[in-house]
Amino acid sequence: MTQHDHEHETQHHDPRAASGPRRPSRRVFLRGAVAGAAATTGIVATGAASGSAAAAPGLAREGAAAAAPGGFPDYRYVKTLLTPAKLKYNPTGEIIFPCIRGVYDKLANPLGRYYLYYGPHDAPGGICLAYGDSLEGPFTEYTANPIVSNNWQPHYEVSHVASPHVLWNEDVKEFWLYFHGENSTTRLARSKDGITFTYDKVVLTTAMMPAGSTETSYARVFRHDLPARGARYVMLFMLNNTSNHRDIAWGWSKDGRDWTFAQQPLVRHTDVGADNIGGPHLLSRNGSTYVVYNTNKESGGNLLITEVGNDFSRRDHLGVFYDSGTAAPENGRSASPSFGTDHGVPYMVYEAGERLQGAIAVARG
Repeated sequence: MTQHDHEHETQHHDPRAASGPRRPSRRVFLRGAVAGAAATTGIVATGAASGSAAAAPGLAREGAAAAAPGGFPDYRYVKTLLTPAKLKYNPTGEIIFPCIRGVYDKLANPLGRYYLYYGPHDAPGGICLAYGDSLEGPFTEYTANPIVSNNWQPHYEVSHVASPHVLWNEDVKEFWLYFHGENSTTRLARSKDGITFTYDKVVLTTAMMPAGSTETSYARVFRHDLPARGARYVMLFMLNNTSNHRDIAWGWSKDGRDWTFAQQPLVRHTDVGADNIGGPHLLSRNGSTYVVYNTNKESGGNLLITEVGNDFSRRDHLGVFYDSGTAAPENGRSASPSFGTDHGVPYMVYEAGERLQGAIAVARG
């Protein structure tokens, strides 16, 4: 697994353009030109599209196509990786926002081939780590969780910290952890081993966004060149304001530390007929770039996909990327995906279940 983690992939260009706001149904969009893109090249960094696992009993999705929009694999639920009740560090009975990273090619003596970052959201939260040798598990909880707490003197003391996203920064050979606490502030910490972090700085606050912004959280950062902007990194995050409808926003940076942020959302909730959208992840395939994100359960509870193009000038809303199953553990909601490969097979690690009531699961492409 390379750092582009899940960040980058070779993906397939879909020429369809958005026709205006609409509410995607749970089993639409996987047809026509998309179906014709099923036989594509593999995913770089997040995996090669080799084989497709059968859906677990109770989670089969009627009418599932051979590929998701853009020619991505049709991911299918495999198993649950982490549940709060089985964790030693479990202050609130909930966990969210997984981030999977391959470390076997970056560390001399890692605890396992893969590090899985996650944590509870509600106070006190905490950034946590589990490790394992396969993306299908099992994963072992790190004994000294949380590795980052809500009280890190002299830098901050907040009600909670949550939503870990770890970037392997090849430029400096470090793991860079982006996380929020409070919901209005995204922070950066850095590590040589992926476990012990040094605080760096605040990278995003609501003050950097338009007046009335109330949340700038759930950020993920990706190595992605934007030559026209002099940038080598892109940040995607959830933006909320006084309307209390959440959108996907974005920014760019030359070094991953100092950022410029677009003052208009990258994807608005109204663009895709949802009340709220969040948990964005950047993917690229066959020469184009896409954003995958979740809707709230009342708006379908699925993962959707929008093609933004390599320069982020497109807004082609392609519909359902992953159709959540109605049975446990998904219970009609999937969110906050992170992507990786294991021996060439693509995987998606994600939140499964109702918000603050679910688990961390894995799907195979």
